[in-house]
Amino acid sequence: MTDSTGQHAHGQHVHGDGQHASEEWGRDYWEDRYSAPGLQWSGRPNPVLVDEASGLEPGRVLDVGSGEGGDAIWLAGRGWQVTAVDIAQAALDKAAARAAEVDEEAAARITWEQHDLADWAPAPGSVDLVSSQFMHLADPVRAALFRSLAAAVAPGGTLLVVGHDLSDLAAGAGRHGKEELMFTIDDVLAAVPDDGWTVEVAESRARQVPATDGGTTTVRDVVVKATRTS
Repeated sequence: MTDSTGQHAHGQHVHGDGQHASEEWGRDYWEDRYSAPGLQWSGRPNPVLVDEASGLEPGRVLDVGSGEGGDAIWLAGRGWQVTAVDIAQAALDKAAARAAEVDEEAAARITWEQHDLADWAPAPGSVDLVSSQFMHLADPVRAALFRSLAAAVAPGGTLLVVGHDLSDLAAGAGRHGKEELMFTIDDVLAAVPDDGWTVEVAESRARQVPATDGGTTTVRDVVVKATRTS
């Protein structure tokens, strides 16, 4: 999924006790949104994914919060075997149809799976790359998700987590507007074990986007890329 700046931005909103907000950001919201005609987002892969994953050897990848499939299609086109997960079946259906239209060969390398990340976790050590692009959840679900995503990485594999930095609340770019949904570098690093991992990137990466009151403003993306060495 993408936000107004062209980035994927899947906000599966949950309360701090792990329960979904009544009508906001839960499955019904996303099913309704993705059931609308046409694409909700750009259809392009997230730029940070392209930058950080282009040099990786293709293998098995888990695309978390896959939305309309921009990242999954790009990864499959580069030879990855993709498991694309989203809360909304409507998103998965739209993504699968688009993949078949854009690149039949790549589409055959994608498995589309509907899961609610509040109560689902991938199998440990099952993939060579986990990509979580702008998946915004509230704690304690977010912390548990980050831990399960790190655990899903096989030895030699990579964890890539990207999201709106907490500082974006004051940036005037029309973000989620809820502090509980934003996170920091340390929130991601807390899920990466000290032993058997190498953190390659851990930064708050700046970029320019349109401001809600006109002109442009600077926003920052949390970018954490870590390799499991054993």
